[in-house]
Amino acid sequence: MKRSIKAPAKINLSLDVLHKRDDGYHEVKMVMSQVDLSDRLDLEIREDGKITIELSEGFLPVDQRNLAYQAASLLQHRYDIKLGVSIYIHKHIPVAAGLAGGSSDAAAVLKGLNELWEIGLSTADVAALGSEIGSDVSFCVYGGTALATGRGEIIKPLPSPPPCWVILAKPPIGVSTREIYQRMKIENPPKEVASEKIIKAIESNDYREICNNLFNSLENVTLPLYPEVKRIKERMLDSGVDAALMSGSGPTVFGLVKKESRIHRVYNALRGFCDQVYAVRLISDKEA
Repeated sequence: MKRSIKAPAKINLSLDVLHKRDDGYHEVKMVMSQVDLSDRLDLEIREDGKITIELSEGFLPVDQRNLAYQAASLLQHRYDIKLGVSIYIHKHIPVAAGLAGGSSDAAAVLKGLNELWEIGLSTADVAALGSEIGSDVSFCVYGGTALATGRGEIIKPLPSPPPCWVILAKPPIGVSTREIYQRMKIENPPKEVASEKIIKAIESNDYREICNNLFNSLENVTLPLYPEVKRIKERMLDSGVDAALMSGSGPTVFGLVKKESRIHRVYNALRGFCDQVYAVRLISDKEA
């Protein structure tokens, strides 16, 4: 049996880091939304119990270090599955970009194998398993747009934001999420969190208020460390996007654009700056 499944990228419309927890993780409150830049995973059942991974791009590990492998292995051992799986990942999402490409691949494997191996888990059960692999995997299981709290694993689905274009620009560098969080200093817990404003704007279907309240606590760490990320954000704003923000821990910056007529101008302005530029749309909750 075979199954193909999409693994969409995500952006953070807000990312509030509230405090450091006793377990070493940071307590966060963030609104994430998927975009239609996706990896595609082809899953095929194996009778020999082995898990194998092949990639369209050869720069990622294909063993236990790969989150998709970890997802298959976790399901296999947790539910005593004797079958294996061959996984082919068609990579389109940039790696180490703040777009949750690896987490989305893991979520796709969990969802796909839940069906192929006929385990019968609910979405909530699959998301709970995903949280054991990585903080963004639970969100990627649900998809669409959602509020994520805790260390990112507690998910509350939200309505879709107003439709718009999203320009993504990634400089030719990778950023370690772990390093950025380790450098994060929180002297005083924020009295007001941007995520609440973003939620209100989404529920009111107010595109302008979403643009006005984009916020990412991690910019305070990543932008000074990687000036090229700051330059891309400035370039994006100068080129005519309605709002711009770094996604996750970076280095990808995204811009929101309502008018389709502006897309080519923004895209071309950024293509002269970095090679990996994408013009995509937000994925609605119905599509998710």
